[in-house]
Amino acid sequence: MATAKKAAKKPAAKKGGAKKPAAKKPAAKKAPAKKAPAKKPAAKKAAKKPASKRKPNAAFMKAMTPSAVLAAVIGAAPMPRTEVTKKIWDYIKKNKLQDAINRRLINADEKLRAVFGGKGKVSMFEMTKLVSSHLK
Repeated sequence: MATAKKAAKKPAAKKGGAKKPAAKKPAAKKAPAKKAPAKKPAAKKAAKKPASKRKPNAAFMKAMTPSAVLAAVIGAAPMPRTEVTKKIWDYIKKNKLQDAINRRLINADEKLRAVFGGKGKVSMFEMTKLVSSHLK
């Protein structure tokens, strides 16, 4: 009996005959891309200041007097910290004191060794800390 049920459940054979070609649907028009909704400015940000030129920090621009040891490298004239750093880098590049392998290290010559507290090699980040102790 089990075999009779299986035979009965077979799908019916499709009726023969030529298939009609499917009717072509007209090409659907693409919907235009959705635009992002315009953002409304927040009430707090609505009163925005006009862009002004960036003001330098007064602490960096204050003229500082270098010590006698540092003056041997950059000169004795009072100058801001930013200029001191520029002059030291000019001295390092002029005398090729930057380490060839690790460019973050500075090989001190006799003048810089006195500024760096007797150290032969100093990282560029440590350099600014050591130089600041020579400024008044």
